[in-house]
Amino acid sequence: MNILILGGGGREHALAWAVMQNPKCDRLIVAPGNAGIAMIADCASLDILDGGAVVDFAEENAIGFVIVGPEAPLAAGVADRLREAGIAVFGPSEAAARLEASKSFTKEVCDAAGAPTAGWARFTDADSAKAHVRATGAPIVVKADGLAAGKGVTVAMTEGEALAAIDDMFGGAFGAAGAEVVIEEFMAGEEASFFVLCDGETVLPLGTAQDHKRIGEGDTGPNTGGMGAYSPAPVMTEAVTEAALERIVRPTMAEMARRGTPFQGVLFVGLMIADGAPRLVEYNVRFGDPECQALMMRLGAQALDLMLAAAEGRLAEARVNWADDHAMCVVLAAEGYPGSYAKGERIGGLEALEGDSFSMMFHAGTAERDGQIVSAGGRVLGATARGATLAEARARAYALAEAVDWPRGVFRRDIGWRALG
Repeated sequence: MNILILGGGGREHALAWAVMQNPKCDRLIVAPGNAGIAMIADCASLDILDGGAVVDFAEENAIGFVIVGPEAPLAAGVADRLREAGIAVFGPSEAAARLEASKSFTKEVCDAAGAPTAGWARFTDADSAKAHVRATGAPIVVKADGLAAGKGVTVAMTEGEALAAIDDMFGGAFGAAGAEVVIEEFMAGEEASFFVLCDGETVLPLGTAQDHKRIGEGDTGPNTGGMGAYSPAPVMTEAVTEAALERIVRPTMAEMARRGTPFQGVLFVGLMIADGAPRLVEYNVRFGDPECQALMMRLGAQALDLMLAAAEGRLAEARVNWADDHAMCVVLAAEGYPGSYAKGERIGGLEALEGDSFSMMFHAGTAERDGQIVSAGGRVLGATARGATLAEARARAYALAEAVDWPRGVFRRDIGWRALG
């Protein structure tokens, strides 16, 4: 089978790495890919937001299965175009992708499904949003309603922070994503990421992870796309997992089906857990990054079989075979991220890091220039490893990170601190 993966970040490198281990994969193409992906698969220049172009490319290259990595092509309806052309695709329809593309839509679905989540209100102008903040007080959460590459969220601990976030969003800091703003009740507790596969009817729990969103150690500083993750998340006990399925995931999936927009793909369920009770923070309609790197390191070749089962409506007969192991991903970012940062910086030492089933340096924002790997984004590399214990996985991941010769690269040194103490 020829397989096409859409995307070019660390998530897509991890997906490509896992897919390549499965004998069902004859040829793998990733569009656009990156310098690391180019070492294991063919990369192609393709407008992944243009459904017609993606269909034409898939037909020209005899693609039997398409895996959509990022959220933007899903929100643009690329999966719909592929399904209309009879090409198997892993990813939800444009209508179902609204679970990520619109925060207010998700809240409405949760209200209809009775799924526990934070109290919320939607605003289309700054003055009314600010009045709400002043009346409610802080801490409070301000979110751009649309897609903002994982960055359109401010957890404001003071009223001033919230008011500044409202000005930023309505001032165009996140483009069209901030044309509407959702303001939510602050939820205390411990966050976790829960991933489930869905085929429109069956829900199959896939795995858990815990992400580290803030740039600074001790979870300080501004939010990022994610500075590291580990799997599994200890806070996701069997009881918490079952509660999340019964109270949040299955009611949401039933409500989506009732609306005529059944969900097919992977659902990222962001949870806040307090006193053993999970509440929904957000849904994403694709694998999280860097959680995907940790998950793929643990899943390996079976990831392709599971994604195919979801795409083909066969999840009822699928099983996830987890080893009793742990994985960790440590993100190396450009100095200055998530603010302004330099690109084109040479990164050395990568050629000596031969990956295997226990450790892998996944590329995110990289490019090749004159035979050298250079930085091409904010989050650039993901040092990922697994071990029998989380401490073992951590030691391997940090050994990878330390081996990189990139003077202006930065990474947090406390990934996994909640679980390791």
